[in-house]
Amino acid sequence: MTEIVYTLGGQVYLNLTNACPCRCAFCIRENGDGVGTAENLWFSEHAPSFAEVKAAVDAWDFSAYDKEVVFCGYGEPTCAYETLLRTAEYLKQKGLRLRLNTNGLSDLINGKPTAKELCRYIDTVSVSLNAPTAEKYEKLCHPAFGEKAFDAMLAFARQCKELGANVKFTVVDVIPPEDIEACKTLANSMDIPLRVRAYIAE
Repeated sequence: MTEIVYTLGGQVYLNLTNACPCRCAFCIRENGDGVGTAENLWFSEHAPSFAEVKAAVDAWDFSAYDKEVVFCGYGEPTCAYETLLRTAEYLKQKGLRLRLNTNGLSDLINGKPTAKELCRYIDTVSVSLNAPTAEKYEKLCHPAFGEKAFDAMLAFARQCKELGANVKFTVVDVIPPEDIEACKTLANSMDIPLRVRAYIAE
């Protein structure tokens, strides 16, 4: 059975879709079928509907965990945009804080500006920066949108920050140290903090 709700490092995560426009060289999906407490995060037939996500959420006891719920699974959450928005609205009614882990390509994925709608509900937006330039980003992440993806990602992060969300950039520690430093410089220029994430091998 594919898991919608799972935990990792003491936090609750929601797995909404397996779709993603990127094929990152370090993608954790290449390492196995699940992560954290989830044995299987692959949807065999279709991504879950809002009703299915709501049922999974309602069956979950959040009292033993941090009150922040993270949208992050084996896919880019904004590929399930409408389900993401409806789930976020439902969770906010429960008094939960919400974080979106994203590649920042939501506007390109959905063909419209999305930051304003998302930031109505999302408290923290964690954007995968992963590279300091468009050229390096394309080589590392292989976005389906080509060379325009990098600037679109930066613009999305900037818009979320302007809308009052707590925005963070992340990079994975598999990239060269000089690229990490260049990413720090870029993040600082946008007044957005950068977190270097340890690569999860298993």
